[in-house]
Amino acid sequence: MNKIILTILLILIFNTSIQAQKEQKWTSIINDKESTWFASAEAKEVAKNVLLYQRNIGGWPKNIQMQNPLTATEKQNLIALKTDLNEITTDNGATCQEMLFLSKMYAQVPDERYKNAFLSGLDYLLKAQYENGGWPQFYPLKKGYYSHITYNDDSMVHILNVLKEIAEKTDYYSIKPSEATIEKSKIAFNKGIDCILKTQYKQNEVLTAWCAQHDEITMLPAKARAYELPSLSGKESAKIVLLLMSIKNPSPEIVAAVNSAFVWFEKTKITDLREERVPVPNSKIIEKVMVKDPSAEPLWARFMELSDNTPFFCDRDGIKKATLAEIGQERRTGYAWYTNEPKEVLKKYPNWKKNSESETIISLKKSEVTLKDEFNIVVDQNGNGDFKTIQEAVNAAKSYPSQRITIFIKNGTYYEKVKVHAWNTCISFIGESREKTIITYDDYFNKINLGRNSTFHTYTVLVEGNDFIAKNLTIQNSSGEVGQAVALNVNANRVVFSNCTFLGNQDTLYTSGEGTKNYFKDCYIEGTTDFIFGDATALFENCTIHSKSDSYITAASTPKDTSYGYVFKNCKLTADKKVTKAYLGRPWRPYAKTVYINCEMGKHILPEGWHNWSKREAETSSFYAEYKCTGEGFQPKTRVSWSHQLKDSEAKKYTIEKILDSDSTKATKQWYLKFN
Repeated sequence: MNKIILTILLILIFNTSIQAQKEQKWTSIINDKESTWFASAEAKEVAKNVLLYQRNIGGWPKNIQMQNPLTATEKQNLIALKTDLNEITTDNGATCQEMLFLSKMYAQVPDERYKNAFLSGLDYLLKAQYENGGWPQFYPLKKGYYSHITYNDDSMVHILNVLKEIAEKTDYYSIKPSEATIEKSKIAFNKGIDCILKTQYKQNEVLTAWCAQHDEITMLPAKARAYELPSLSGKESAKIVLLLMSIKNPSPEIVAAVNSAFVWFEKTKITDLREERVPVPNSKIIEKVMVKDPSAEPLWARFMELSDNTPFFCDRDGIKKATLAEIGQERRTGYAWYTNEPKEVLKKYPNWKKNSESETIISLKKSEVTLKDEFNIVVDQNGNGDFKTIQEAVNAAKSYPSQRITIFIKNGTYYEKVKVHAWNTCISFIGESREKTIITYDDYFNKINLGRNSTFHTYTVLVEGNDFIAKNLTIQNSSGEVGQAVALNVNANRVVFSNCTFLGNQDTLYTSGEGTKNYFKDCYIEGTTDFIFGDATALFENCTIHSKSDSYITAASTPKDTSYGYVFKNCKLTADKKVTKAYLGRPWRPYAKTVYINCEMGKHILPEGWHNWSKREAETSSFYAEYKCTGEGFQPKTRVSWSHQLKDSEAKKYTIEKILDSDSTKATKQWYLKFN
């Protein structure tokens, strides 16, 4: 009899435990349970569910109460979904929170399944990152606003906090990745911070805060759901700033971002409103009412106008309203329109400011360099200049300077990977001589090994600062014929290269950035396949374009409705002796535009001239043309039928002013003449 009673008691205890587990939220289980609980049988059962819900790509779906028991049928369904690529996300804490759970499990029960699942999740986060440093809400990408860079509900901040712990090799996670993965995490974290700095919104040229989501191409504030319009976010911006404040030895750009955001939070706080929840008689509805209260704790609006920070509210019709009371009850009570999260920024800011200023002083003392002229910096690898490396000179240059900074580079072979950051505007690289001032590095796709976008990390020189000029130097990717390997990546506007040489093989020159304009004059560019590629508008004038193998010269990805893509004027197309079958170009993207005007074409250019990259639709959407070219390779009568030979009236549109000045402001007109 005693055995029967004991059995009943055990069943009751077990059922009570399961019921309590059901009632407790998944996030509470991860964050609130004592560490010893993760060694329990109960935790192991939950861990089985977590492993089942993880997809083969490494991520998890969202809003799953992982602790809830699964039936046999549900388990089989989850196994069948392992290869499914839909609805995998970092939204609402998904993936990052499951990784934390697995780490806590592994600390108590070193089961390799937990470790492997955690590392797979980390790989997923790294794969999902955009080249610009941001993350979409869903990966693989889901159509709609889900592809925007997503700060909403702190999604990207959660990811960056994971990467920060990994990169800094802290003990926060019990599972330790390989050194290679740690290095990838460092790169991804830095790119993410760079994305945050680039997306901080400028209001009348003053840095403010962030939108909940930013367009993944333009990086501007973007719309999500009908009631989530482009705006400045009082909520999401808070966690972004707290992340920036957590970075040790912050750069001047991070310090400026935090200081600006703090000022904005102070400016936009609401000090006379309090939210009340009022039951509606004879219903289950709890109404949300904003009450005037001079003694209320500060609040911030979730959405504020980009132009003047005025709070606004929207119903599902997307029409802005001035007050919360003006929208329907369903959205009024079913969404967080106000937040107090920035109060943590205001609380921590004084100490952060004091510490950051101290760290800046210490950093300056450690690397103090007295420049004779901060607008004229000399680089000499032999030690007879201000710096021995080009990157040191760039790092020491003033951000957003009041006048052009010239970095004079003495003759020598500089084996380094150089990045001109977005804040390094108005910088000039002037080499002592084109032949003997050489910047070289040897990264390539498989060496970088950062997934499908590895190409974009292989650059020797990356230019992100607008109004950049380079003269009299050589930029080389010396990795050899090993696949994609970029020598120069230009992702900036109003950039000039004059009397320069670009050496490489596949993907030598990448001109990126929708709407950006580049000018290459008197340059030599060589390569094998697609060695001039990208989406920028670029004019190549009096350049030599040299093919090293039978392949394709250009692979433009011109955006739709862009007037000009690649324009080659008075250029000379040459080739190695072995080369006999080269195409003028093929469309990387469907609206590619490439035009050759008054160019001398060697006999290596194929009679058909152009290739459609097996994209029949590109034959009608792309624009490939020539005008009054010469040489054995210019055979207009045998060109593919979907290419064009320009008429005189059409060719008149291809002036330097129309190509490069079409959207210039008064201050930037004829920017391409400033290199002289």
